[in-house]
Amino acid sequence: MTKMTLLRAAILVSASSIATLAFPALAQDAQTAEPQVAEQGAEATEDSGTIVVTGSRIQQRADYNAPNPIVSVTSETLQQAGNVQIVETLAQNPALLNSLSGARTSGSNADFGAVGVQLLDLRNLGENRTLTLVNGRRHVASLAGTAAVDINSIPTDLIESVDVLTGGASAIYGADGVSGVVNFRLKRNFDGVVASGQIGISDQGDAGQRYGSVTAGRNFADGRGNIAVAYEFREIDRVSSFRRDFTGDPRRSFGLVRNQADLPDNPNLPDRVPTNDLRYADSSVDGAIDLDFDGIPDFTGSGKVYDRGRLLSSAGGLTQGGDSTPLAGYQGDLQAYNRTHNVNLLAHYDFSDALSVYVEGKYVKNRTFTQNQPSFDFFTYLTPDNPFLQDRYAGIADTSGGALLSRDNFDLGVRGERNDRETIRAVLGFEGRISDHARYDVSYVFGQTKSNILLTNYRIADRYFAAVDAVRDGAGNIVCRSTIDPTGNIDPNNYDAPATTFTPGANSGCLPLNLLGNGVRSQAALDWVNADIVNRARIRQNVISGSISGDFGQFFELPGGPVGFALGGEYRKESSRFVPDDLLQQGALADFSLQLPEQGSFDVKEAFAELSVPVLREMPFAHNLTLGAAIRLSDYSTVGKTTTWKIDGTYAPIPDVTFRGTLSEAVRAPNITELFAPRNGGFSFISDPCDPVFITEGTQFREANCRAVLTAAGLTPAQIAAFNPENDPTATVSLPGFSGGNRNLREETARTWTAGVVLRPSFIPGLVASFDWWDIKLKNAVNTPTAQDVAELCVDQPSLDNVFCQNVGRATGTGYINTYFVQPVNVANFRTAGADFRLNYSFRTDKLGSFSLSLIGGYLDRLEFIPTPGANVDIDREETYSPKWNATGDITWKMDGVTVNYGISWFSKTRRYELETLAANPDIVAPEYLWIKERWQQDVQVAFDVDDKFRFYIGGNNIWNQKPDRFSSNYPISFVGRYLYAGARVTM
Repeated sequence: MTKMTLLRAAILVSASSIATLAFPALAQDAQTAEPQVAEQGAEATEDSGTIVVTGSRIQQRADYNAPNPIVSVTSETLQQAGNVQIVETLAQNPALLNSLSGARTSGSNADFGAVGVQLLDLRNLGENRTLTLVNGRRHVASLAGTAAVDINSIPTDLIESVDVLTGGASAIYGADGVSGVVNFRLKRNFDGVVASGQIGISDQGDAGQRYGSVTAGRNFADGRGNIAVAYEFREIDRVSSFRRDFTGDPRRSFGLVRNQADLPDNPNLPDRVPTNDLRYADSSVDGAIDLDFDGIPDFTGSGKVYDRGRLLSSAGGLTQGGDSTPLAGYQGDLQAYNRTHNVNLLAHYDFSDALSVYVEGKYVKNRTFTQNQPSFDFFTYLTPDNPFLQDRYAGIADTSGGALLSRDNFDLGVRGERNDRETIRAVLGFEGRISDHARYDVSYVFGQTKSNILLTNYRIADRYFAAVDAVRDGAGNIVCRSTIDPTGNIDPNNYDAPATTFTPGANSGCLPLNLLGNGVRSQAALDWVNADIVNRARIRQNVISGSISGDFGQFFELPGGPVGFALGGEYRKESSRFVPDDLLQQGALADFSLQLPEQGSFDVKEAFAELSVPVLREMPFAHNLTLGAAIRLSDYSTVGKTTTWKIDGTYAPIPDVTFRGTLSEAVRAPNITELFAPRNGGFSFISDPCDPVFITEGTQFREANCRAVLTAAGLTPAQIAAFNPENDPTATVSLPGFSGGNRNLREETARTWTAGVVLRPSFIPGLVASFDWWDIKLKNAVNTPTAQDVAELCVDQPSLDNVFCQNVGRATGTGYINTYFVQPVNVANFRTAGADFRLNYSFRTDKLGSFSLSLIGGYLDRLEFIPTPGANVDIDREETYSPKWNATGDITWKMDGVTVNYGISWFSKTRRYELETLAANPDIVAPEYLWIKERWQQDVQVAFDVDDKFRFYIGGNNIWNQKPDRFSSNYPISFVGRYLYAGARVTM
């Protein structure tokens, strides 16, 4: 941090002691609704005096508090933040810190089929446990087999508010909300035309973003009806990792690797030290050629004597410097290209008080693209009669035995993924008044997402190896061996591999491919070898729901008022289908294993009820006492019957102070992929936990368990003592394995409680503050470990008799991991708890305009994971995206059509390594590298209003240009750096 940044930070901290700063996401316009309503996240209805609170189906009076802690992010806030990707703004909320923005779903970080998506993760419990709603109704998922909603599909300019709710959500809205709900409330009764646009770019001249929207609406029939149509366009530029020095320049890109001065181990020296110019040992961009078969390259593909650089022992097959392929830039893009067209229709017509019809329609077209890693060859065999081999090394080396080639194939076309998603959603509903004390609402929701997932530059295995196996024909021409000998072996590396995608012979189309050198390949040969792989997915959702809500005021009232109620039922059906390309189903690719179709569905029938009981009101020491309860009974076609419930209450002894709390139990049924995914192949890099580099970084059980599994693999005590797969490239290369679903899964259950206080001191008008404690305990959780997790969890349990050891295999004789199986199982428990605090203060002055100050913060008390019953507790608090403290704040000043907003987003430092690793290996790094620095993002926006018709604004995010951690590309702050933007909004 620069001296100027420190000075400004000190000034801001001092100012907060006088008034309290706040972040744009929570800024309150001094001219908007009173802070009480903003605190509750409430929406005014057309009937006067009542509001509908997210988290309840019962209409409530505006001067009541919601029992659940709700944080509301307004449309003004989203605009002031200047983020075209609104998840960047929402993720500054303490509850949503771990949400996935586009930068975390790009390059090699992107899961298959999930490039560029933006997913919300509430309370660090995962995207699948966060229920995303639009106007209190479910939204169709965006990723096959899941319930995850891509926020790209939400129309930004139509958002009235985004309400984030913890506690009791499942009883109100149904499954998937075990960690809570995020509800996007859209604007209604839009009358007129509004057009807006924004462009922005980083100060590096990249990461450009463009946004435009037009919304037109009209009231008709004397205000009984309204129709509005909105169109939005968003475009975000792709950014390659080569665009940043800290990710693309080998000299300026650092990693923490094994200290070569600390072998085998000196407790007074750090085990890992910062090292630049790291490279993948013995594999090169233009080829690493081993002619004497000793496993060490002799020449580069261009004929130069191979420089291995500085060999790094026990560093996972890495070297420093030399001719090998740099790690820098290898993992692909920092940000995916993303383009979205979003069309929405909103309409309603009131026939009478008894009948109003409303419709919502949506069409979204989204395209994303990213480049990830190149393909690679590892010890690919070139035959002695290969003419490219002979010509390259004639006179300088003996090629009579052929050669082994290792290569990173940047020049063959870096692998990429393009996703085209098409989402439609339609809502048809009827609502109206049954009596003065009851209303009904019946609706049908249909949603569908279709995706084309295109994999680019993937090699077809039999064609690739046929093209690499070149010879000379009788006329001296270089041809494929299979062209002149169609009965021979297609792949010299696999003598049993037949041709499956072409017929060998003179008319096969095979063209020889030269891999000795960078950029020497024939484009025609490459076109024959590579393929674009088209996969298709479709997700459908049908929801029918009906409810009656009101109060019992016509029969009786309590001292606090009439008892409110809501009851109803819902039927929901979810289906998902994924059809991989024929080449994937055949297992015909060199870079992607067998993938089978996935298809599944489930339906659920539900009944629910809710009560709000106002016990006392406006009495001495009981300004308000209200109790509430809700229950939902569900019957799933997959897991059977489940029950969710909640009880809650608010108590205000005086108007200035309100206490609130909830206790609830929620369930989540496993999703379609968790249940029905077929057994597919895959590849993973696995660092063996039994290697000496890692054996001390697990639980107290790891060392003994490793000896046992290696003994079971046939190793002698001497071989176990010498076991060191990190120094053997054949053991660290991408390993084949499998993944699949589990039809025996059961529902997972969460017990949640919250308790808090809301303060509205009457002697400070315009001030509202709240503090809430929350606690979530998730039992029987569905856990899907990664391949690395499977290997580690196997040997980190009290006993080897566990589900993880059943899913990892080791080769007899070497003990190396040679296969794995990744499958979801109901074995995990999660526990997380913490506090959210918030303060908003708005006031006017006669001469200096109006001010809005706000602060929202969070404290994470615990975040724990237990992989199996009885296992050690994995404490994840203070790891990446799980800081102990976080806060966002801003100050907004308005005067004479000028609005200035200054905001800060901060969270505390986080650990670079897990607590278990540090406990077992306290000298893993020098003390200055144990922690990742704090996040300090500071944003500013200045807006100018002209006659309430035109607004022009300019702004900058991360204006002091904080950079990511030295060993990270995107943490604790975005790679983008300083980002500048400008926009305008016109109202007609």
